[in-house]
Amino acid sequence: MNDAVKRQEAPPHFFWFIPTHGDGAYLGSETRQRPPDFNYFRNVATSVEHLGYEGVLLPTGQACEDSWITATGLATATSRLKFLVALRPGVVQPTYAARQTAALDRLSNGRLLLNVVVGGNPTELAGDGLFLSHDERYEQAGEFLHIWQSLLAGETVDFTGKHYTVKGARLDFPPVQQPRPPLYFGGSSEAGQALATDQTELYLTWGEPVEQVAEKIACVRAQAAARGRTMRFGIRLHFIVRETDAEARAAAEHLISHVTDEQIARAQQRFTQEMDSVGQRRMSALHGGDRERLWVGPNLWAGIGLVRGGAGTALVGDADSVAQRIREYQAAGIDTIIGSGYPHLEEAYRTAELLFPRLGLSTRRPDAPPRAYGNEFSGLTTTRLQSAS
Repeated sequence: MNDAVKRQEAPPHFFWFIPTHGDGAYLGSETRQRPPDFNYFRNVATSVEHLGYEGVLLPTGQACEDSWITATGLATATSRLKFLVALRPGVVQPTYAARQTAALDRLSNGRLLLNVVVGGNPTELAGDGLFLSHDERYEQAGEFLHIWQSLLAGETVDFTGKHYTVKGARLDFPPVQQPRPPLYFGGSSEAGQALATDQTELYLTWGEPVEQVAEKIACVRAQAAARGRTMRFGIRLHFIVRETDAEARAAAEHLISHVTDEQIARAQQRFTQEMDSVGQRRMSALHGGDRERLWVGPNLWAGIGLVRGGAGTALVGDADSVAQRIREYQAAGIDTIIGSGYPHLEEAYRTAELLFPRLGLSTRRPDAPPRAYGNEFSGLTTTRLQSAS
């Protein structure tokens, strides 16, 4: 059995998303909108833990609640769930970030993962006091990660570089995970891929068509091999899974039914002209802001990317079709999926209940009690149930 077949048959690592910028039933509309409220985040987190998701991604940026503080609160409300939190070179100092990392990893008992976010919006970065060019930001991130990793490995650090200088830096409280929590990274540019293959463990891509993802993975894998390293690969996708393909497609259209042409034009101008992210430009190029070009691959729909930055595609269809698409991504090298859907609470349930059984993933927690009696959902009738009704 070759490696591609083995990857295809193995259950993927499946994560979900905490919508710290808000949630809702429609894109581009305040109708049935859910504000970014911690009680709602906790509801999503405890639900996805119960459903069997391995972890959650917390986004970062001006429009989001702080991922570190939110993850700290959610870690106290869960026992197994992992938290993929943004590590922001240039926005915080590497020594301070190392102390934060160790503290949250200790508080969560080793459930912390780090998502290295260099940033792709110069306007937003300027608000954080960062005025470097695209490639300079990756150069700075390389120095940041060198210091950060050395501290977490227990070293006393003296470092002089172009962007950072530290003398006698140390970390007095080590993390639970040794030598440090794993690093995830997503970046489609040459500078981003060089940083990923040099210092991180898992390379993330947004949901491009399988052929483009396979090409990107092959490129990153070759760069890692040249450095004597191996990489894992993950994909960031939305999900609209229903019992039939027709229902799923109708739900996709429903999601963007309030989006106006003016909203699309403004969003696409921001994505293609104001941002310097190569990955964002690749997302936008899939559809070009055209409502008639949203089906960009089998079951792969780009409607979310009309107005949402970052991950802009969804796998849409019945569970068997979506599972087949996931197996194709796995054959290309993907082993981790970070999913989301609108609204995130309901779609977490739909995705787990419909899709997980097709992927060899369980929605039943090991400590869940067995069912002792039938009920109205099981098709069984018992004397006890009849007397209670």
